[in-house]
Amino acid sequence: MSDWNWKSAFKENLISAEDAAKFVKSGDSIAFTGGREAFAIGLAIAARVGDLKDVKIFLPSPTYDFGWYGEGWEESFKITIGMPTATCQEAIDAQRCDINTFTLVPMEVSAKEPDILITEISVPDKQGFCSFGNSLWDKKREIRKARMVIAEVNNNLIRTYGDNFIHVSEIDYLVEHISSGAMPGSGSLAGRALKEPEPYLKDIAGYVGELILDRATIQIGVGRTTEPLVRLGMLDGKKDIGYHSEATPNGIISLIREGVINGKYKNINTDRATVTSLGGGTKEEMEWARENPTFQLVDVAYLENLRIIGDHDNMTSINNALMVDLTGQIAAETIGTRIMSLAGGQIPFVFGSWLSNNGRSITVIRSTAKNNQISRIVPLFPQGTIVTIQRNLADYVVSEYGIAHLRGKSIRERVGEMISIAHPDHRDYLWKEAKKLYWPKK
Repeated sequence: MSDWNWKSAFKENLISAEDAAKFVKSGDSIAFTGGREAFAIGLAIAARVGDLKDVKIFLPSPTYDFGWYGEGWEESFKITIGMPTATCQEAIDAQRCDINTFTLVPMEVSAKEPDILITEISVPDKQGFCSFGNSLWDKKREIRKARMVIAEVNNNLIRTYGDNFIHVSEIDYLVEHISSGAMPGSGSLAGRALKEPEPYLKDIAGYVGELILDRATIQIGVGRTTEPLVRLGMLDGKKDIGYHSEATPNGIISLIREGVINGKYKNINTDRATVTSLGGGTKEEMEWARENPTFQLVDVAYLENLRIIGDHDNMTSINNALMVDLTGQIAAETIGTRIMSLAGGQIPFVFGSWLSNNGRSITVIRSTAKNNQISRIVPLFPQGTIVTIQRNLADYVVSEYGIAHLRGKSIRERVGEMISIAHPDHRDYLWKEAKKLYWPKK
C-alpha cells in the first residue's frame, strides 16, 4: 500500500453525484449502509425516477425521504426497509415497501451482494484511511463483500476509535457531500423530531432507575419510551456505570463526560463505551467524542454477540414495547398486522442479559394509548401481532404505574403483577378477562 499513491487515485475516482447515479441500471440491486444515507447520491438516484425501472433499493434505517416512499414511485424503485422509522412509516402502512427480517444479530444479513453499495465516509487522513463518522454498524464488512462501492465524502464526519475506518483504496468511486441541513441532536435515534418529554416518562425513568445497580453495564434501545429516560434522571445518583449498546440516546455522552458512565467495572472493553453508533448527541458532544478513546465503535455483529453481552456482569437491557400481555409476552414490532418497528437489538440484548451474572432485562411501556382509551397491557394480543420476546424471557416490565417482576412467577402471579402497573381505568376489565382465561370456569 505504501507504493500506491492514494491522493492521485482519490482525485481520479472523484465524480459527481449525477455521474454516480448513472451507474444504476434498470433491474439493479443497490443498498445504502446503516445509519444516515449518503445525501447527494440519494438525491441524484431519486432524480432518475421514470428513467429507471425495477431498481431494488435496500435502506437499513431510513433517515431522508428522497421521494421514493411516495405513491407512484413503485415502478422505478422497489424499496426494502431494514428498520422502520418515521421517515417511511406511511409507506409501510400503505404496503409500498417490503420489510427485511434479521437473524439474531441485526444487520448481519442485509442486502445480499448488491450491484452497488452506497455509503458515507470522511476525507482520508495522511495514510489514506477514512472514518465512518459517528455511525459504523456493519459498513466495513458490507464494503468488503460489495461488487461496487460509491462513497460520499463528508468533511464533517468525526473520527473515532475502534474498528471505524476503511482505506480509500477499498472505495471504487467518490462523490463530494452536500448537506441536508440535518445536524446531530436534531432528532431521535429513529429519525423523529425531538419533543418535550411527556410527564409519564418521568415516572418511568424513576422506576427504571430503581432497578439499575451501581457498576451495571447498560443498553438502551431505540423508542419513544426509552430514549428520553436518561435526560429525565434514570441514572441520577448512579456510580461507575458501563455502556454497551447500539447507540447513544441524548444524555449518555454528557454522563460520560461527567464520569457517571466510566466502564471501569466492565468485564471487557474496560473504560470504554462500546457502541456501533454515537447517534444521539449535540454537535458539541460529537466534537467531544472526536478521536476520544473513551468511545469504541465496533461492528454490530460483535456488539450483539450473545457471548459478548453475557460476559458483562450486571448487564441491564432497557427496551421499548408496543404491548405486553398479562402473561408477559412482549410485542415490540407490530400491533395486529401493522408493522411499526422491528426487533433490532432487543432480542440479543434480552438473551444476553439472561446469560449475564446478575443480569436484568427491563421492558418499558406506556400503560395506555389514544388518550387513555386503549390499554397497552392486554389480555390477548390482536390477531397477527408478532411476539418479539417470549414470556419465558420476560423479566421486569415498567410502566408509569410501577414495576412488574415476572421472572420465576406463575401465570396467575404474572397477571397480578401486570395489572398492578396497568392504568387504573382498565384494571377492572383486565381482571375480568384474566379470570375467564386463567381461573377455573364456574
